[in-house]
Amino acid sequence: MYTDPIADYLTRIRNGIQAGHDAVVVPASKMKAQLSGILKQEGYIHSFKEVEHEGRQYLIVNLKYVKDKENVIHGLRRVSRPGLRIYAGVKEIPEVHGGLGIAILSTPRGLLTGKDAKKQNVGGEILAQVW
Repeated sequence: MYTDPIADYLTRIRNGIQAGHDAVVVPASKMKAQLSGILKQEGYIHSFKEVEHEGRQYLIVNLKYVKDKENVIHGLRRVSRPGLRIYAGVKEIPEVHGGLGIAILSTPRGLLTGKDAKKQNVGGEILAQVW
């Protein structure tokens, strides 16, 4: 049993990319499905789908590569964690790698990218950064 499912999700994606896999399998949850939706919307993964196997729900996340197996995701970082929560107001939302990456926030309006949170004028917990 792991205590930080978001860190586990990011680690599975990171390990899948480093190993050159086409897809990774992750235990499903609403939060992970929303994270996958943001990554797909921003162009970091091809697609994802939810499947059931032996009574359990799983997400199959299809990773995205460009020419010659060069991965689209260059880095993933968990920012806020169970032992140290990191919150940001709308004015403190960080820019990731000079605007080339995204920050993913948990806000009162659901999971949003940093850019979308600024547009909607909401802050929240900074879950992760992807570049």
